[in-house]
Amino acid sequence: MSGEVHGLTEFYASPPGQVAARLIRARLSALWPDCTGLDVLGLGWAAPYMGLWAGQRGRRISLVPACFDAEHGTALTEDHDLPLPDRSLDRILLIHGLEASEHVRPLLRECWRVLRDDGRLLVVAPNRLGPWALFDHTPFGQGRPYSRGQLSRLLESRMFHVLRREEALFVPPFPWRFALRGARLWESVGRVAARRLAGVALVEAEKDLFSALPAGAVSVGRRVVQPVPARYAVEPPPSDDNSSARA
Repeated sequence: MSGEVHGLTEFYASPPGQVAARLIRARLSALWPDCTGLDVLGLGWAAPYMGLWAGQRGRRISLVPACFDAEHGTALTEDHDLPLPDRSLDRILLIHGLEASEHVRPLLRECWRVLRDDGRLLVVAPNRLGPWALFDHTPFGQGRPYSRGQLSRLLESRMFHVLRREEALFVPPFPWRFALRGARLWESVGRVAARRLAGVALVEAEKDLFSALPAGAVSVGRRVVQPVPARYAVEPPPSDDNSSARA
């Protein structure tokens, strides 16, 4: 990753960061309410969100970019070379990762590789049209923002099938106490009247196996004629010439 996103620990310790985490967690919980029995990877900076599934059965793994300071329970990695075997995960939450990566396509290809055949990827990225992308005092204002359509097209180009698109973080990106206290109201009004102006876009996608098949790999069946084995051959009836000779 490029290391363009800074101050994540400080941000999530601040009142705006705590409010942002609470609002985004609410949408994540609505999209993935139960991950019991599933292996979940948090990739990027997912520490504020992995607790959603902490009490459920299944592995919980956090990988953060090598340029960030790892917190307890996380491991450092390069985003284009994940230290995980093929088809080893059921879910990947990618947050504070895509917008900062210098290897976007290899990153998504690695996500595809380590997901199982029915695995799902949930991307959370700054919304290009939202106000949070305009202010670099938060991590959502750093790196490369995306619109929902751009995220969807990017995922589809990397062998994913988009399932759902959501939004979150309608509260203004200001540390004003009165605005933060009304975060729920901002969220409710924004989801009804200004969905395109959300602070972050969330896109859930499923691993698309058919995208990985080369052209012509699936073809219409054709008839193949083969000799019948001798033991199954039927004796032909006697000819008229032979019958006349015996008569």
